[in-house]
Amino acid sequence: PAVTGFLHLGGLRTALYNYIFAKKHQGTFILRVEDTDQNRVVPGAAEGIEDMLDWAGIPPDESPRRGGSFGPYQQSRRLELYRRASDALLESGAAYRCFCSPQRLELLKKEALRSQQTPRYDNRCRHLTPTEVAEKLSQGLDWVVRFRLEKGLEPFQDLVYGWNKHEVADVEGDPVILKGDGFPTYHLANVVDDHYMGISHVLRGTEWLTSTSKHLLLYKAFGWDPPQFGHLPLLLNKDGGKLSKRQGDIFLERFARDGYLPEALLDIITNCGSGFTEKQMGRTLEELISQFEIGRITTHSALLDLEKLPEFNRIHLTRHIENEGLRQKLIRELQLLVEHVCGDQRVDREVLEKEYMERVLLLRKGHISFLKNLVSSDYSYLWVRPSVSREQLQTISAEADEIGKLVLGLMTRQAAVLTMEQLNKDLRSLQKQTKETKYSSMMRLLRLALSGQQHGPSVAEMMVTLGPKEVCGRIHKALSS
Repeated sequence: PAVTGFLHLGGLRTALYNYIFAKKHQGTFILRVEDTDQNRVVPGAAEGIEDMLDWAGIPPDESPRRGGSFGPYQQSRRLELYRRASDALLESGAAYRCFCSPQRLELLKKEALRSQQTPRYDNRCRHLTPTEVAEKLSQGLDWVVRFRLEKGLEPFQDLVYGWNKHEVADVEGDPVILKGDGFPTYHLANVVDDHYMGISHVLRGTEWLTSTSKHLLLYKAFGWDPPQFGHLPLLLNKDGGKLSKRQGDIFLERFARDGYLPEALLDIITNCGSGFTEKQMGRTLEELISQFEIGRITTHSALLDLEKLPEFNRIHLTRHIENEGLRQKLIRELQLLVEHVCGDQRVDREVLEKEYMERVLLLRKGHISFLKNLVSSDYSYLWVRPSVSREQLQTISAEADEIGKLVLGLMTRQAAVLTMEQLNKDLRSLQKQTKETKYSSMMRLLRLALSGQQHGPSVAEMMVTLGPKEVCGRIHKALSS
């Protein structure tokens, strides 16, 4: 990636396809940072991209941070390699020095636009004689190196798009490969790096498909074998528009901050794309690797419906809760969330105990899309005792005291282990012992006494979650206030 900002969903998808392809074939996944356009480099962006790949669970095997046998992995630290490669092309006549000023190039561009043509360099300096070049060099004129585009290119087979050929010499002027500041352009840097790093496969965005013919001409000029290229179709909004970077809507940091699991993001960006036999929600990274076939990637754009992301997150959060090891991590996160959100209001230290947290997670499994749902107002009763008066309960049923005593007796008898199935039966039996209170009214009364709310999980689930001691305490408190 270019280090011009944060890693977004499109960049994550490109990285993910490279990762799963590499792992599928026991290969090496390499992160090489492209920072040759120094004007666009954002400080800290390279570190941020690697942080986000680590967070997403697809860390590179070789990278600026991890190192490797073919470093450095930052193009700005490989300038001498590009200079030597450029010199070799100048020596062979495959490239030439161009002395055209920025002003002349700007005039060419304006003239082309005025004539409603695509701007292109007119290859003027291609025809300079060695004597003319030496004279301009002696005058101290600024220069760049351009590569001679030749016609008659062989077609190449793209891993996704099949046989392709773009006669770049017919539509483009000779491209700059080494700039005046000694930095290469993308075209030279990537060809040189892929060769010296022993790259076998390159999966990149479809916007580079038309440039591939240009890169293959460079490989030919160097006498090198190119890697195999696969171009990935665009990732678009569900309406076919570009993903919006405006409010940071698609940057990974935002999803991490909002409580999304990385597995949910990996799942949705492959689910809307292709490369697999069938669409299937809830795939793990291991399943993505085992099921991936590059020949199954289609050429039409992938339409991403981010409104479905919470549902993907719910599926993966459920899987985390069911996994013993991952559940322990969620418990620690939930403890911190409760402390942060509830502060001094919390019941006591007991609500932060591991057993209580675990009970809450297992009972709400499948009902919540985010861990933070459990500290929303709907679930405040889990952490903070409600303030409910006897009068409030009596507006629901005049038998509030009698119902309270019946439930307290039940809790004493059930003190060992509460189960929702048994509780539902017992609560039905208790209602039959009242004189005139309907079952629905009794449930409303108990829900209010236990949670201070009129909606929420079933009363039986509330009781199981809170436990006998806390249920008794809340009923006592409500009836005596």
